[in-house]
Amino acid sequence: MINQFLKHKVIKKALILIIPIICFVFTYSFYSPSNNDFEISKNLEIFGSVYKEINNLYVDEPQPGDLMKKGIDAMLESLDPYTNYIPESDIEDYRFMTTGQYGGIGSLIRAEGKYVVITDPYEGFPAQKAGLMAGDKIIEVDGKSIEGRTSEEVSKILKGQPGTAVKLKIIREGENKPIEKTVIREEVKIKDVPYHGMIDEKTGYIKLTGFTQTASAEVKKAFRELKEKHQMKNLIFDLRGNGGGLLHESVNIVNMFVPRGTEVVKQKGRSPGMNITYKANDEPLDTEIPLIILVDGNSASASEIVSGALQDLDRAVIIGERTYGKGLVQQTRQLPYNGMVKITVAKYYTPSGRCIQKIDYSTKNKEGKSDEFADSLVHKFKTKNGREVTDARGVEPDVVIKSKEFAKITAALYSQNLIFNYATKFRRENPTIKSANEYTFTESQYNDFLAYLNDKEYNYTTTSEQKIEELKKTAEKEKYLETAQKEFDALIAKLKPNKTEDLQRFKNEIMLLLENEIVSRYYYQTGRIQNALRRDEEIIKALELFNDPAQYKAILKGTAKK
Repeated sequence: MINQFLKHKVIKKALILIIPIICFVFTYSFYSPSNNDFEISKNLEIFGSVYKEINNLYVDEPQPGDLMKKGIDAMLESLDPYTNYIPESDIEDYRFMTTGQYGGIGSLIRAEGKYVVITDPYEGFPAQKAGLMAGDKIIEVDGKSIEGRTSEEVSKILKGQPGTAVKLKIIREGENKPIEKTVIREEVKIKDVPYHGMIDEKTGYIKLTGFTQTASAEVKKAFRELKEKHQMKNLIFDLRGNGGGLLHESVNIVNMFVPRGTEVVKQKGRSPGMNITYKANDEPLDTEIPLIILVDGNSASASEIVSGALQDLDRAVIIGERTYGKGLVQQTRQLPYNGMVKITVAKYYTPSGRCIQKIDYSTKNKEGKSDEFADSLVHKFKTKNGREVTDARGVEPDVVIKSKEFAKITAALYSQNLIFNYATKFRRENPTIKSANEYTFTESQYNDFLAYLNDKEYNYTTTSEQKIEELKKTAEKEKYLETAQKEFDALIAKLKPNKTEDLQRFKNEIMLLLENEIVSRYYYQTGRIQNALRRDEEIIKALELFNDPAQYKAILKGTAKK
């Protein structure tokens, strides 16, 4: 029977794919904490039979690898968004996420029309060294047109072994004909600490954007430099926008500010082997320096371990917005044929005993989606000094500052690349500007921007318009629209955006975005951060707290008024 089966070429393909997976799952099931071998065996047999019959009888010949990946992805999608199958073709992307390293030209790109555009060349890496600039449109790679390719597709083409060359043909605004550039790929390592420096004579600042394998080493190096060279007395540690990474790196960073032996975080899983307590195993750098951590709604995972642990230990004041709320731990397992699966194996708990996980992925609503934990399931915990904190909601800052929402016109100018494109024009016309700390976008330059917009198309809808349209639809359903049509039309006409007025009404915030984008053209990512810090509301609040030691201490003791 088996010999007859193996005669079919298509079924051979199926077996080649199925057998390693079945063997892997059976092998792993022996170590599984639940004794459900029969259920696993039965369902694998059903799955294999369905797979076999599709390959044998389906009207069009299926692609076995694609079919299997879709099946695996659908299975994992029923769990949580962090449990993923990583085929061999995507291993390099996963490596980049954990190490911050890849072989390539060192630049961010994005799709614009039929081609892709260089948006942020990294300072000191091949793209910048070869003279590529933000705004350059790539039309050919190694003599082949990339018209219609997505940014992901072009990114894969640009990546490659360090030392290899890639030839690019670009279109640059202001040039009469395309420019050809030869870029030598390098091992690109994106820094976890893109910037550190002194905000004032006493206050140091460290920006951490990721938790790859070098995160704690980079933070330690930055801290020592600020303390030894600049006599830093206070520290602002910025985790805004930091989506997390490696758990052990977050433990190492907390370790820098708490005594050796302090419990930092626990993880608990279904398997006893996943129940681990992480402690500060090294001597700290400084357990006394006043410390403020900045967070926002995009601070997640390892960022929440750092901010949550230091809050629970009353070691730092947290300023900003409530964090993302990811309290899950993932582990990767090797699969046959060089693939991997990333599995959520545990939840983590900060020193007070809370788990900040916000979404309950164990249950689904009627739409098949997972919701936040109900308020009735939220519990209260105590910090070391007895301050009240809660679980299931991310990390709530001690001082809440909500992120500013840009006006609709500002968002439109930014999202429709008009601010970006004006900065490209500005850079071409102005070889130099003042330093990132000193440069200010002027009124006359803003008038030039307004002139630039004269022949540009951009549209936006205000929130007021959206609400009126919703009310109009409701009135139509309830049969009131006919009698109120004139009033609706008059109100919509009054609320219709006036671009000329809005460009003046929201001038200040538009000018700040223009200034920051222009600075990045001369001073890259470092300059962008330096420039933004000058008017940063959270930074201003942090400095106020450092200048009021009594209030800083009162927050940590729990005696300060909210």
